[in-house]
Amino acid sequence: MSFALKSLRAAALALAGLVSASQVHAATATQPSAPPHRSAAAKPVPQPTEIATFAGGCFWCEEATFEGYPGVISVTSGYTGGNRKNPTYEEVSAGGTGHAESIEIIFDPRKTTYAALLDLYWHNIDPTQAGGQFCDHGTQYRSAIFYHGEAQRKLALHSVQKIESLPVLKGGIATQIVAAGVFYPAEDYHQDYYRKNPLEYHAYRQGCGRDARLTEIWGKPGREARE
Repeated sequence: MSFALKSLRAAALALAGLVSASQVHAATATQPSAPPHRSAAAKPVPQPTEIATFAGGCFWCEEATFEGYPGVISVTSGYTGGNRKNPTYEEVSAGGTGHAESIEIIFDPRKTTYAALLDLYWHNIDPTQAGGQFCDHGTQYRSAIFYHGEAQRKLALHSVQKIESLPVLKGGIATQIVAAGVFYPAEDYHQDYYRKNPLEYHAYRQGCGRDARLTEIWGKPGREARE
């Protein structure tokens, strides 16, 4: 990720009234580490709710995609897929933890399906881009479907077969399909960022070229939560 692109997101955070990255890191370092939100070995969420975990670049944008979608109960921005416990935003964004910016979705399967969420996910990422998404480059911004159980794995693989034949995706599918592991919620200031800081969020989203690329691939810009 270039200095200019890093500055774009840093500017959005600064405009939102946040302190510098070094100050944020110092502040968070004084706080006790939060326990993981869940793990693959944790007790399952009681029925009828289910979990879906996706990575598609900036989690601000992914959160805005799924919040308010029928059947979705909650969306949490966070980190998963890496090897460091309780990572901070600074650690993940530096690219050394193996984690990807991700979202964890709690949904009601009586009102929506995992297949429907997969379809929404695909139409809001660039499946052909390896090692990042849009202007954000590095494995911490990779696209990935973190499946929970065999049923989700099969549905994810089937969805890949469904879209990889589309002429617009001639470059092949770079999105990973991997088993879900521990998911760590991101810091509070990242949660609902698009809603709390709409001007900064949209400046970042436009500057990153997300909607322009989505329109090029899918014929329309990405979905954003409707108030």
